[in-house]
Amino acid sequence: MQKLVESFITTANAFDVEGALSLFAADTVIDDVSVGDAFVGRDGVRHYLERFFVGYNTSSKLLSIKELDGFQSQVRLDFNGDFGHEIGILKIAINPDGLIERIDADLE
Repeated sequence: MQKLVESFITTANAFDVEGALSLFAADTVIDDVSVGDAFVGRDGVRHYLERFFVGYNTSSKLLSIKELDGFQSQVRLDFNGDFGHEIGILKIAINPDGLIERIDADLE
């Protein structure tokens, strides 16, 4: 999971939307309480990345990762961008193929 999370951060920080999308399952869901919306499928993830990462010039830094089981981890990230500074908590679930199938996101 550590490598997957680091790949997500690297691609998102580079605004490499296609690279980031390659880490997600086709039927993935990002449910982000902090923005009050859920983003479904790769098209939803694309919209999420373009709006909240590219659009706000967001840079993320991994603060911690806690593996909950073989398929879920809780990740704490430091976010900086045009919106200011926030600390985010992501609960990331992967499928058996090692692709992200769900992220539940919120801010501290």
